[in-house]
Amino acid sequence: MVLEKLGGIFKNALNKITNAIFVDKKLVEEVVKEIQTALLSADVDRQLVLQLSEKIRELALNEKIKNVEKKEQLIALIHDELVKILGGEKKELQIVKGKQARIMFVGLYGNGKTTAIGKLANYYSKRGLKCCVVGLDVHRPAAPEQLEQLAERAKITAFIDKKEKNPEKIWKNIEEKISKFDLILVDTAGRDVLSDELIIELKKLNSLINPQYSILVMAADIGQAARKQVEGFVKAIKIDGVIITRMDGTAKGGGALVACQEAKAPVLYIGTGEKLQDIETFNPEAFVSRILGMGDLATLMEKVRTAVSEQEIKKTKRISEKFTLLDLYEQLESMSKIGPLGKIAELIPGFGGMKAKLPENMLQVQEEKLKHWRYAIQSMTKAEIDEPEKIHDTRISRIAKGAGISASEVRELIKQYKLLKDLIGPGGMNTAEGEEGQEIGEANLNQIKGMGISQKKLQKLAKRFGRRIPGL
Repeated sequence: MVLEKLGGIFKNALNKITNAIFVDKKLVEEVVKEIQTALLSADVDRQLVLQLSEKIRELALNEKIKNVEKKEQLIALIHDELVKILGGEKKELQIVKGKQARIMFVGLYGNGKTTAIGKLANYYSKRGLKCCVVGLDVHRPAAPEQLEQLAERAKITAFIDKKEKNPEKIWKNIEEKISKFDLILVDTAGRDVLSDELIIELKKLNSLINPQYSILVMAADIGQAARKQVEGFVKAIKIDGVIITRMDGTAKGGGALVACQEAKAPVLYIGTGEKLQDIETFNPEAFVSRILGMGDLATLMEKVRTAVSEQEIKKTKRISEKFTLLDLYEQLESMSKIGPLGKIAELIPGFGGMKAKLPENMLQVQEEKLKHWRYAIQSMTKAEIDEPEKIHDTRISRIAKGAGISASEVRELIKQYKLLKDLIGPGGMNTAEGEEGQEIGEANLNQIKGMGISQKKLQKLAKRFGRRIPGL
């Protein structure tokens, strides 16, 4: 991911500050140069980069501040200034279940507008809202078909008319049908450029639809040019926010984010991949924390909610006392929906820096192993899934052959299953919903200690989950 490279430069600069014995002029210039390189490569406005550079120099060379305090203040300054130029506070749409909201999406061709609509429909439907999409792009070939396919993948209703070429007629024909939905996401026509013809059409549709929100969709690779595009659309209709797509594929994403802030159009969401769940609410502070290697747990939890439905989450909370391989399979399926382990690792505090020190391809190897475990479970009979303890050598060979994996991988799966069963089962770390203070059994405590977890970490873990651990 392009952001990894950007984050690597910033982490290197911060490490120089924290590891330095003294903060002198030579160190400051090295740090400033690295930060300038990172921001300019991200297409951030040169004037903003120079302003930040001067603030760093001013603080670093202030002799009234003690050296230790100076290090902390420098890191805090870099963090806070980056948050400020990216928009400061997080901006959110006020969308609630039971109160209908209409969102009109605008944007030029090739910026991922229709895909963004599909992603956002999936995002809100996973949060319990009844969503539908409406196709009013009558100019781009295959636009209705694309929206229809995205809606099918997200399992939501799509209102399209492949024959009608008047968007106003399409809207009037479906206006009564959409009354039962919480959220209506409307795809409008784009053009190669922001022409007078497009502006007239958008103004008419805006008056007809009367949306609660109008969102502009732009690709990250336009960089600083985003400001001009935002200002052009603002002249046509009121823009409540922006979605920046393709943040995972360009070095210019930072420039686009900053340009939107300068144009007074808050970035609401960013697209981070091709899958339906690859969309995040944009939180400047969390975004900067991730770049600086400090993690972003809020986005991690949001990814879980976007990938896994509320029904699936409730099901996970009610894992039966008889933990089977089917339960484990469902957990592996949920993990695969959240995203690659590498992306997940970036969001875990403290793991961002650790990730760079791991052997090359280690996370990919682990990801492949989880995939093989899923294949193994798919190759088992119902009896084997319900009672894996009864799987002997002959069955292991058959399962391995059916899954196209080695017998040792099947044995490893069964071993991990048994460990999880002991931890989750009666006397383990599992509690029924609403129970507090259940003790972790002595046998399980010994197993956890065997993993190399210190007493101090165990105490923190116990406190977090409301458990009592005997002997600690």
